[in-house]
Amino acid sequence: MFKYAGQNRGLVFNGCTMKKILIGAVVAVVVVIVAAVLVVGFFLDGIVKKGIETVGPQVTKVDIKLDSVHLSLLGGSARVKGLVVGNPEGYKSPQAISVGSAHVAVRPGSVLSDKVVVKSIVVESPEITFEGGPLKNNLTAIMDNVNAAAGAEKSTESKPGETAPAKKLQVDEFKITGAKVHIVGGPTIPLPDISLANLGTGSEGITPADLTQRVLSALVTGTLKAVADTGISEVGKQATEAVGGAVDKVGKSIGDLFKKK
Repeated sequence: MFKYAGQNRGLVFNGCTMKKILIGAVVAVVVVIVAAVLVVGFFLDGIVKKGIETVGPQVTKVDIKLDSVHLSLLGGSARVKGLVVGNPEGYKSPQAISVGSAHVAVRPGSVLSDKVVVKSIVVESPEITFEGGPLKNNLTAIMDNVNAAAGAEKSTESKPGETAPAKKLQVDEFKITGAKVHIVGGPTIPLPDISLANLGTGSEGITPADLTQRVLSALVTGTLKAVADTGISEVGKQATEAVGGAVDKVGKSIGDLFKKK
């Protein structure tokens, strides 16, 4: 395969041997890259889970637990299982929202950019607990916390240099399907599907707090409307009167955030 070259005793490889070595080197590099992706993906699942359980409560001011997150870095997708959003202080039911599973599809090339492009988020069959009255309940309490967090985030962004800006998002489609609302002291009712589109399509995008605010506002409004349609004398009557005001309140708090397109 090789021979000695004169007094220098250097090794001279023939063309065939050199080609095999180059191929072997390329294969070794590919194996290392694939192994790195698998290892990073394995640990990222845990990192994302911990991030959701850490950052989520900072925005909502309630406990958030998650069973698991599975990421596919190469495919640009994620699956979330067993998401549970707790209730604010003062409410007796153990949770406000529970989600069996949710699917997220991301444009892979955008993950390292300033704005992450999310092609779709689909939340399947969430269970929502409604406790309280139409104007003051566990969902509006969480909504108030999210509004405050979004306002604080915007205030921080207006003071450059103090903290690193939050990652911006673009969400092409957000769907909540097959939801049910459990009214404390009342029946369980279906919630019409919720569909949002083209969130943060402008150059500036939206922040995670903005997205949470937008989705939760649609969820609260939809729940109030569903409760109003139950026909329950006291709750239904109050909810019917409150729906219009609640929609105005939620919409006003969001303001012009989602006019950026």
